[in-house]
Amino acid sequence: MLAKTFGSVVIGIKAFKVEAEIDVCPGLPAFNIVGLAENAVKESRERVRSAIKNCGYQFPTQKITINLAPADIKKEGTGLDLPIALAILCASKVLPKEKAEDFLFCGELALDGCLRAAKGVLPITLAARALGFKNIAVPEQNGKEAAVVDGINVYPINHLSQIVAHLRGEAELVAIKADVHEILEQKEKNFEDFADVCGQESAKRALEVAAAGGHNILMTGPPGSGKTMLARRLPSILPPLTFDEALETTAIYSVAGLLDEKTPLVVRRPFCAPHHTISDAGIIGGGTYPRPGQVSLAHNGVLFLDELPEFKRNVLESLRQPLEDGFVTISRAAITLRFPSRFTLVAAQNPCPCGFFGQEDKICTCTPNQIHRYKTKVSGPLMDRIDIFIEVPSVAYKELSDRRRGEPSRMIKQRVVAARKIQEKRFKGLSIFSNAQMSVRQINEFCKLDTKCDTFLEKVCNKLKLSARAYHRILKIARTIADLAGSKNIDISHIGEAVQYRGLDTGY
Repeated sequence: MLAKTFGSVVIGIKAFKVEAEIDVCPGLPAFNIVGLAENAVKESRERVRSAIKNCGYQFPTQKITINLAPADIKKEGTGLDLPIALAILCASKVLPKEKAEDFLFCGELALDGCLRAAKGVLPITLAARALGFKNIAVPEQNGKEAAVVDGINVYPINHLSQIVAHLRGEAELVAIKADVHEILEQKEKNFEDFADVCGQESAKRALEVAAAGGHNILMTGPPGSGKTMLARRLPSILPPLTFDEALETTAIYSVAGLLDEKTPLVVRRPFCAPHHTISDAGIIGGGTYPRPGQVSLAHNGVLFLDELPEFKRNVLESLRQPLEDGFVTISRAAITLRFPSRFTLVAAQNPCPCGFFGQEDKICTCTPNQIHRYKTKVSGPLMDRIDIFIEVPSVAYKELSDRRRGEPSRMIKQRVVAARKIQEKRFKGLSIFSNAQMSVRQINEFCKLDTKCDTFLEKVCNKLKLSARAYHRILKIARTIADLAGSKNIDISHIGEAVQYRGLDTGY
């Protein structure tokens, strides 16, 4: 007896349809799964057998062959348990084939027939809709996650018998929908506020510019000056995620298994702060079948690297491609995958190993060679990919004891959002979203300078011996500063502020 059902596997962050074809024929009892199935899929034989029996259905005592097509795509994970079990029930005439073929199924079976949560349900649901499926059945824990996708009926189930009863017409399952607009409009709570930061007005301004244009930033200062405190408040002034951005980010977290049942959609921009002992596979992603790394988990958000020089050299060098291209390509012998990784890099470092070089009130104990080695731990090419360099000095007692709160994040955010709207209008029809993403051609088009500004910038470049990349980044920053000021043209004050952010006192 032949039958088939439909499931899906996720490779990278993209889902592919899998047909679970079954043939039950006379012969010695056997249960074989073919079609490049990995160990977790092959082990589904015992889970499926036990689940079917424990639900009170007859398991065929014949030769069973399951083919997972297409056979040239490797199948991994436990999400194919449900389609395999239902294919067997269709071949046993417990279920009508026609109704089962209207669904795409996803879920891991427990031995008693209960459904456990699966990874990657959001990209699977998006793929099901794109393939023309009208219905999808997923574990109840993944129901809200799948329900954010419009145009497909999402049926959450917690037991194999539920979907069997629905397909046989004995009980009706109710499709669920998620109010996406309500989810996106949820107020951002528990954000740390810039109003709590004492002093550091120049650093706050630099972070405002970074948020407005999507620029990478490096903060240098002694221990306790507030670098980490400032970095953790950057998400509070970033513009809210659009629906498309939220879907992209949620798909990554879904594949990584980092979504919980109460978070059907990532509505806050991610903030990832890996420890400096992280490996290159942890930061970029990796494994035999690559999984997203920290640069992808920070997609559409912030990647914060505290104590930048303490990171391994190969880890930092691996950031070059994602910083420049907005994606990371991971190649293995069996597969090559691309993960999105468009993030704002925020890094922090001390001026020297002990942290007190250049401080008036504390003595630096480092030798000149130690300071030189510390500063050169981060390569020049990587430094060139950072737009803004800012000094974060120690905070004076007078500022610390001042009980007046600083400017709150919501007011800074209003200016950032206004600047981003200008950029959205400017780049309409292009595949970029902020000034930091402009190519050389777009810089020449949108960052035109008058004679006075051009002469000033020429003198600066010649004196500081800036690279071509640094020159273009100054223009990008100046364009962002002009957007924050609501100015159509870049003037010399915007250029002057942008030049200051290239670290005249840091040596970079």
